[in-house]
Amino acid sequence: MNKTIYIVLTKTKTVLSKAIQIYTQHDFNHVSISFDAELKEMYSFGRKNINNPWIGGFVHENPSSTLLRESNCVIFACPVTEHQYAILKNRIAYYKQNKNEYKYNFIGLFGVACRVKIKRERAFFCSQFIATLFEEADLPLYGKCPYFMKPYDFVHLPYLTFVYKGKVENFIGYCSEEKQKKKRLASIHAFALSAIYMGRNKVS
Repeated sequence: MNKTIYIVLTKTKTVLSKAIQIYTQHDFNHVSISFDAELKEMYSFGRKNINNPWIGGFVHENPSSTLLRESNCVIFACPVTEHQYAILKNRIAYYKQNKNEYKYNFIGLFGVACRVKIKRERAFFCSQFIATLFEEADLPLYGKCPYFMKPYDFVHLPYLTFVYKGKVENFIGYCSEEKQKKKRLASIHAFALSAIYMGRNKVS
């Protein structure tokens, strides 16, 4: 049975993001991976402290944070097998456990601009990190190298399906409402089944 992960491109208002945007000429300058539609398990490489752009690394991102909630985003669904899903979850678990050993690959961004492969141990920029995860899970990049992968390049992967474009806060609000609706419908359904069952018992 297949699983679904989500690729989230965002346009933040940080100085670094604006600099990346000038080079790439694309609106969306940051990419993350999420294991749920509500973006509660969303990960990437970015700033660890919202007030300090120079301290970065592996981060568990909060879509309700001041940095992300007002950002524009575009979200894609990515189907994966059970095996691929397990690989991705295991890799994220590894980075969680060793997050203090990893840093943001600022130098690698210059490598992208200059088309020079700059390999650094235990350092990634966001799109390099997600692309590396894809390679490890045998999700094809169609000739793209993780060292040169830009956030917007993920849009062109043919197996990704468009889900949403707009404000992050609007999307998570919509997901929350849909979840509450499903809970209410499940409760009504359970109550109806219980009433039918009780009615049948009375008749018998």
